[in-house]
Amino acid sequence: MKALVIHGYGGPEVLNYEDCPDPVAGPEEVLVRTAATSVNPFDFKVRSGAFKDFVPLTFPAVLGLDISGTVEAVGPGVTNFRPGDKVFAHKFFGMYAELCVVKATDLAKIPEGADVANLAALPTVTTTGAQLASLALGGKSGVTILVSGAVGNVGRSAVYWAKSHGAKVIAGVLRRQFAKAEAVGADKVIALDDALGLKGLEPVDAVADTVGGATADEIIEKVRPGGILASVLGPPSKAGNYPRVQVKTMQVTPDATLLRAMADAVHKGALTIPLGERFPLKDGGKAHAAAEQGGAGKILLLM
Repeated sequence: MKALVIHGYGGPEVLNYEDCPDPVAGPEEVLVRTAATSVNPFDFKVRSGAFKDFVPLTFPAVLGLDISGTVEAVGPGVTNFRPGDKVFAHKFFGMYAELCVVKATDLAKIPEGADVANLAALPTVTTTGAQLASLALGGKSGVTILVSGAVGNVGRSAVYWAKSHGAKVIAGVLRRQFAKAEAVGADKVIALDDALGLKGLEPVDAVADTVGGATADEIIEKVRPGGILASVLGPPSKAGNYPRVQVKTMQVTPDATLLRAMADAVHKGALTIPLGERFPLKDGGKAHAAAEQGGAGKILLLM
């Protein structure tokens, strides 16, 4: 099979299109022939070495967190999938390849009528957003939650999940993103880069933070005592000043049932994950370069 392989940290040019041995499905595993994968910010931060202190790689390495495709073969003990099934999944690395092995428990069947390649945009961002919102809500309904970075793919997934679980949602965005924010389905939109607007924000019960940095330091001040700030980027630097705020850090974990629910929401039009450019797998370096430029929409790599 062909795969994008890196032999060391560096820029997009370290992604090499190479021949690799075909993987084999073991017990409780499924071999998937990839239709598409996608580029996540996490991918290029790992590739560059920015995350090497807490996500060290053993080289050669194959990156990639998302897959959509067709079941090629199943390993011993797998009874709920068979060759030819259209499937998709989130997995921690190894997806920039023509063939991938995925745990059967982490794999979901693609909704009837959905575009197989497009579904590769969903696993990581929708699962992350839903799990982040769930962590911030703490099992409560009827609470007010602020989602920072609400027009991003993780942010808009968090908005959808929180709204569908009975929360009042405030979308935190940049002033230039107001027009886009109107479409994410929040009850209210505020500009996080507007000091006066942020100062006038009433206290919230929870925050789902996808931005971090100075923004997180500002919005933790708006969480009620006993409230929760959940983040995908670690605790705010000022978290120690707010001992009565529960600060929770999350890392996405595969959840096939949740993924299918989020994909159904996208398929029905209740949630939108904007799509961007498409590149063949061999042009993975170009895809990473484009993603690092911050272009609109989720970038896909097609086999």
